[in-house]
Amino acid sequence: MPFPPSTLAERLMPALFVVIWATGFVVARLVAPHAEPFTFLFIRYCLTIAVLGGLCLAIGALWPRTARGWRDGLVAGVLLHGIYLGGVFWSVSHGLPAGIAALIAGMQPLLTGALAGALIGERVSPRRWLGIVTGFAGALLVLVPKLGGVDGLAPMAVLACTLGMVSITMGTFWQKRTGAGSDLRTNAVVQFVGAALVTLPAMLLVGEMRFAPAPAALAGLAWAVVILSMGGILLLMHLIRKGAVAGVASLLYLVPPVSAVMAFLLFGESLAPVQMLGMAIAAVGVAIASRGA
Repeated sequence: MPFPPSTLAERLMPALFVVIWATGFVVARLVAPHAEPFTFLFIRYCLTIAVLGGLCLAIGALWPRTARGWRDGLVAGVLLHGIYLGGVFWSVSHGLPAGIAALIAGMQPLLTGALAGALIGERVSPRRWLGIVTGFAGALLVLVPKLGGVDGLAPMAVLACTLGMVSITMGTFWQKRTGAGSDLRTNAVVQFVGAALVTLPAMLLVGEMRFAPAPAALAGLAWAVVILSMGGILLLMHLIRKGAVAGVASLLYLVPPVSAVMAFLLFGESLAPVQMLGMAIAAVGVAIASRGA
């Protein structure tokens, strides 16, 4: 074996995170006809709290011992999950094309790199900046065929999606600064409590509270709880703890290419040559950014 198993696991984690994160777009497509976005998200958060919280209690995981520890987890949950997912889901449900939403969300690594020095004193090297910009160019090429219908975009939908992008960026910084000494498992539970608390009033204000228990909706919910909310978020927090936030954020450039491949395989969506070129460029950008310390 060329390197120890622990090193192999660490090297596989970024790729696994990208694949898991990309399935979120598949889940969104599956459940959209059957559930109102805030209702779906609230049910997802509550089930995750029950399942992951129960596991933490069963294995004796350490919970926050101070009010500050609970506060830090709640704030991270509001930013990383509640506002981010709520903003993206709401904007898409109110007419923002998925390609435009993905493009706005894809600005996160650029914003992260721009703010890393001021907020957490993390220097972003020229090489990492090159990787960030290259990755964005690749992600943009992947999304080019999906950017039709730009005319007449609802300003509130664009604003909501942008707010979501800013929120997950701030949440990444917050988690980097406050989550170093916490148990990742119980910290995730506290985060989902924060996400549920901010999603509940949004769900009540929307008024629909619609969730039809169709097989696609139930399958999407199960995947969202077990794989996305538990596996994906724990991986994200681990990567944030171990690496530079700008490098971790750059991984999100690989999400649109992987999502495009999944849509091609599962839903028969077209995959144009320019998208394949974009995938290659995005991969190069992430490779440069991940080694740009």
